[in-house]
Amino acid sequence: MARAARKAATAEVRHVEQPGPTEFHDPRLVIEVRRAAVWLGMALLVVGVIVLAQPLMLIIGGLVFSVILDGGARLLGRFLPIGRGWRLALVALAGFGFIGWVFYYAGTTLAAQAEALRIVITEQASRLMGVASGLGLVPEGGAATNLTTQVLGGVGRLTSAVGSALGALTSMLMIIVIGIFIAMEPRLYDRGVAWMLPVKHRTRFYAITSRVGSTLRRLLAGRLVGMAFEGVFTFLMLMLGGVPMAALLGLITGLLAFLPNIGAIISGVLMVAVGFSAGPGQGLWAIFVYFFVQNVDGYLVVPYIARRTVDLAPAVVLAAQLIFGALFGILGLLLADPIVASVKVALEELSRAPETDGAD
Repeated sequence: MARAARKAATAEVRHVEQPGPTEFHDPRLVIEVRRAAVWLGMALLVVGVIVLAQPLMLIIGGLVFSVILDGGARLLGRFLPIGRGWRLALVALAGFGFIGWVFYYAGTTLAAQAEALRIVITEQASRLMGVASGLGLVPEGGAATNLTTQVLGGVGRLTSAVGSALGALTSMLMIIVIGIFIAMEPRLYDRGVAWMLPVKHRTRFYAITSRVGSTLRRLLAGRLVGMAFEGVFTFLMLMLGGVPMAALLGLITGLLAFLPNIGAIISGVLMVAVGFSAGPGQGLWAIFVYFFVQNVDGYLVVPYIARRTVDLAPAVVLAAQLIFGALFGILGLLLADPIVASVKVALEELSRAPETDGAD
């Protein structure tokens, strides 16, 4: 019996567990596996962002809206010694009241002008196609009509990203609700995200979020100032030059000023088309107004805002608008500027962090 027990023990010692196919002992192989895991994780992240594009854009839109509310509440705090909740309520009521005033009191006039604007743009597009046909740039007759139909069909496919009116209203409501909740207790959400990070990285996280929030408040405040300047100034100058639909064109120019580069081009095309519909003099005046307003805004207003916020290269902003617009639709186009500014500020703060840690 003893001899059998010794033989069994010897057999167990000789039977050593061999490593399986999932165990890596070579350091070089471990490094390569980690690299592959990083690339795979990045690929899955990109796929997740594309699949979850709409909710992500709604959340980011809510964050941007909360920054606007927070900035307004902070501004009121300099003049009104009342609680933050009351200041936030005043800002929200003032904003919604202004929107309501535009819809209820100016809605009828603007709707009539919008219908006239559609007719003018259609006539000017047909006239332009006729000139291009005469120069041999596009086929004549039915082919030109087919080309126009294809162009309008492409525009229709682009605008279909906005969705139905009900979907757009629901998305806007979600952005407003998310923005109000975050603006009411921003520290709560900061602490919630920081809780998921290691303790040693939380100080850096708070510094990054503080600087990003401050930059976005100044950036969006500058955008609102630029929108008001372009809208009012365009309206006054077009009215002085006798260009029809000056109020509607001023409103469109002010709203599109939120989109650098692309918004200015769209508003300029509309302005010049309406101007030439009234006559050559009004058309030339519209061209002058467009270039004058854009130059004043580009050389005075925008540089002043950029010095106080974050200096974004126009080519970077335009490329980001094209990429985000293609990936995420109209919301991506609207939020490209704040997203790029946030990423730039976060990267700048992260680049300073090692020096700070070393100094400590």
